[in-house]
Amino acid sequence: MTAVADFRRRALRHRSFAIGALLTGLLVAAALLSLVWAPYPPAEIDIPNKLAPPSAAHWLGTDSLGRDIASQILVGSQNSIVVGVVAVSIGLGFGVALGLWASARRGWVEELVMRFADFAFAFPALLTAIMLTAIYGPGLLMSIVAIGLFNVPVFARLTRGAANAVWTREYVLASRAAGKGTARITLDHVLPNIASVLIVQATISFATAILAEAALSYLGLGTQPPQPSWGRMLSEAQTQLFQAPMLAVWPGLAIVLSVLGLNLLGDGLRDLLDPRLARAR
Repeated sequence: MTAVADFRRRALRHRSFAIGALLTGLLVAAALLSLVWAPYPPAEIDIPNKLAPPSAAHWLGTDSLGRDIASQILVGSQNSIVVGVVAVSIGLGFGVALGLWASARRGWVEELVMRFADFAFAFPALLTAIMLTAIYGPGLLMSIVAIGLFNVPVFARLTRGAANAVWTREYVLASRAAGKGTARITLDHVLPNIASVLIVQATISFATAILAEAALSYLGLGTQPPQPSWGRMLSEAQTQLFQAPMLAVWPGLAIVLSVLGLNLLGDGLRDLLDPRLARAR
């Protein structure tokens, strides 16, 4: 049995991975579908049909301005995907490079990188977003930058810790004895052996990015009108909670299912990519 076939067999039997992959697949499918089709233009206002209940015309009803909720949910998924992909890419790109540099050089370099990570943790995504919007104004770009900057120390710390363990392995010591340089050992041995850890963290950070973007949009610091956003939908729904409580349920459910799916996917990947856990199962 090939490695790919064995991984597929174990993945299908792993309940967390299967459920997480299904929910994440639905999120991606919704975003892709909204690129080519939506029941209505998400920003189209139809006052005579405001607060309409779910029907054949409006599957999830309409909001206080008559906008179709299903269309806003579909198009809003694009923001979640964009924020997650770009913010995690920023964290991976800069954080992994810093972590590998710290682990390879050790000494004052490692100390400098770790102190930078400690300093960066003092500025969570929300606080960073507030500072950036005070200077440049609110928007999706500022949300991405704030969440991405918060991911950098997360990946830097994780990479440094995982890489330090690899540098003590026999095959790395043998490579050094054979005359391989630090950069070559990092690319040939260290990075491939910590890739599974980074993949799992990227999945979890993706979920965190979706949640952070929703929180920033809820506060008015993220995606701006007329672009739909799940967080802003929740913010707008709070004034109609007693009159139309379902306005808050639909975007809240979209956020919960997306974050749950990515967390379950990350949990499943951790089990499947860790050889010790794989043998135990």
